[in-house]
Amino acid sequence: MLASGSQDGYIKVYDVEKILQVGLDFQRPPQDLIEQRCTVRVLSDHNESISAISFHPDPDQQMFLTGSYDCTARIYGFDKPGNKKALRIFQESEPIRDVAFHPSGRFALVGTVHPTLRLYDVETGRAFVSANPSDQHTGSITSVAYTKDGRLYASGSKDGAIKIWDGVSNRCVQTIPSAHDSTQINSVVFSKNGKFILSSGKDALVKLWEVDAVRQMMYYAGAGGQGYTPFRTQAQFNHNEEQVLYPSASGHLVVWNSRNAARLASLPLEHNGLVKRLCHSPTEPAYVTAGEDGRMRFYAKVRV
Repeated sequence: MLASGSQDGYIKVYDVEKILQVGLDFQRPPQDLIEQRCTVRVLSDHNESISAISFHPDPDQQMFLTGSYDCTARIYGFDKPGNKKALRIFQESEPIRDVAFHPSGRFALVGTVHPTLRLYDVETGRAFVSANPSDQHTGSITSVAYTKDGRLYASGSKDGAIKIWDGVSNRCVQTIPSAHDSTQINSVVFSKNGKFILSSGKDALVKLWEVDAVRQMMYYAGAGGQGYTPFRTQAQFNHNEEQVLYPSASGHLVVWNSRNAARLASLPLEHNGLVKRLCHSPTEPAYVTAGEDGRMRFYAKVRV
């Protein structure tokens, strides 16, 4: 399944297999045809723009966690057509920037415009924060991510720092200050083995960090942007982590070899304007982009 959130507060869930089939039947299928044939759920419980969506780690649960500028994080079930309202609501005092499910599905990590990072128990709704106030960021939180085993999680912020947290004690164990030359951190994501963090910043650079040594391993250059990007542009690994992907200011998807930072390709993304979001499938050679033109585009390597 694929889910998208929009500025009007609507969330749409799409059947990926149907998208692939429509793509095979029509070389460039019109948007209304995709909406008609591939949309399986439409949810409209939020009152403001959707900022983040995180699927439950167990696909059989058919649930996802959302964050919104209406200051709420919500959990939805999409297993039944009648489920149009949230199953759980976590109320925050500030607009939400990013969310992430714990790998067990029992906890929800929520980052907001406020510097304090909160962890919610999904069943009880109880919120937890680090007992040490100095653990927290000094600027708005922009990105959060868990390791696959939940042992650690990471956060990025407008303060320019990347923080690494203990997934059990909820304490900050390492801080990388000025990770992107003091510019805002746009995204953080762990490698599947949890040993590395891939980050992007408003300096238009992508960097790879070794978690245990807390050191920069390499950076991926050549995406353009003259040292600045206006959006929270995310860097992503592809499904087998052999490549690093990043949407550039020129409207292209820049692809590097993840191991030696060699630039492999620059692929046109066909948006009318800058790309605001990129998400790659964790299991298949497929990715989706969302642009300032209000359109979402799905790309996949199809076996025929």
